[in-house]
Amino acid sequence: MLMNKTSYTNLAKAWEFAEDVAFSQQDPLVLEARRDAEQAGFPQGSATQARFLKLLVQLTDSSSIIVAGTAAVVESCELVAGLNDSGLLTEVDSSLQGGKLIKSVFAKLDELTNTTLRAVNAPAEVFLPRLNAEDYDLIVANGDIGNYEASLKEAPRLLKPRGMLVFTDMLGFAADNSNGGMLNPVDRSERTVRLRQLLDAVSQDESLSQTLLPIGTGLLLVTRNTR
Repeated sequence: MLMNKTSYTNLAKAWEFAEDVAFSQQDPLVLEARRDAEQAGFPQGSATQARFLKLLVQLTDSSSIIVAGTAAVVESCELVAGLNDSGLLTEVDSSLQGGKLIKSVFAKLDELTNTTLRAVNAPAEVFLPRLNAEDYDLIVANGDIGNYEASLKEAPRLLKPRGMLVFTDMLGFAADNSNGGMLNPVDRSERTVRLRQLLDAVSQDESLSQTLLPIGTGLLLVTRNTR
């Protein structure tokens, strides 16, 4: 489809409208968690993106989830809501301060849900190999790019046959030194370069099916091909 200036303007307005709607639907606890995380120096992802993750949990009937993230409190809150008072969510955070934030949020959520919440303060590349094979329905990668690479490496072993791996901020807008991320061919920031490499690796792997969606700041959904 040919795009003109008006089309791009309308798309930007549509993104802003969707984001406003998602923010208006967030639970007060989620809004409080976002505020606390951002005040602590951990910018949070798109509200639309987090709401989509909640819906994805429900659509896939997931009961066991891993978040390989960095203070991913908004995404975690919405994923817990998607689990609907059951199941298990494991949050792996290599940042000491981010880990404290997650544990603080989980302490509040523990009083509101029967979902088992497990917070682990360790690098994803160290902790994920310790987990049992084919025990998880969904893995969500967030934050440091190392979480993405570790998740891609371990997902084929950890996920159930119809499990799904999701990468957030796949367009690469989150980094402080981002110069347009994946949308700018001359952006050579480390995060953007490694995101391009990851997307290429997923696209070229014939054992995987994937789709890149313009939700929030970009979601890449990946599943294993089943025969």
